[in-house]
Amino acid sequence: MIDTLPSVPLPPALDRVLRDYERAWRARDVSALVALFTEDGFVLQPGRAPARGRAALARVYAGQGGGALRLRALAYAHADTVGYLIGAYGYGDAPGDEGKFTLTLRRVRDGRWLIASDMDNGSKPPG
Repeated sequence: MIDTLPSVPLPPALDRVLRDYERAWRARDVSALVALFTEDGFVLQPGRAPARGRAALARVYAGQGGGALRLRALAYAHADTVGYLIGAYGYGDAPGDEGKFTLTLRRVRDGRWLIASDMDNGSKPPG
């Protein structure tokens, strides 16, 4: 059994990225999900080719979402206009994490952090 790493608190501007992602995922709001990314952002999902750019991301996210996604941060760093989040995800009240993710972030002119890349994978061993 792998020990669960503890969550770390995030600065509000970084925490907003996770909470906005959760809200958009739960609502199956593809437009809101895609708006969290930079214009040339990437989604890197297991078993799929990399997707780049908002139009491609909209196609990736079409038909996904809707579950009670829970995101938590395990580590982060940021400086000037770049940063990252390393985290874990689960759904609803189910105990433990189902997977992990990394978000590469870019701060844009208005001060918001947007996702430059999102890579995730499940934690269950291949079956």
